[in-house]
Amino acid sequence: MVNAIVLIQTKHGKINNVAEQLADIPEISEVYSVGGSFDVIAIVRVRDNEDIADLVTQKMVQMDGIERTETMIAFKAYSRHDLEGLFSIGMEN
Repeated sequence: MVNAIVLIQTKHGKINNVAEQLADIPEISEVYSVGGSFDVIAIVRVRDNEDIADLVTQKMVQMDGIERTETMIAFKAYSRHDLEGLFSIGMEN
């Protein structure tokens, strides 16, 4: 399981539309509208790095309203919750 955080800048007035489109993508577990340099953050949970590449460079690039993305791949989770176990249900080979 690979986790990534995708920071997204949207075109003016497109935050809600972009966030709703992202929330409909199965590989994206959470979407947040945020303040600061970016408008939306998407939490991605996929099987491997190639799935992240496909999501960002094929699906997201086609969405109307996304101007720029920055992707951060998580190396290690520091959490009291077993998120790996929770999100890997059904992902067995």
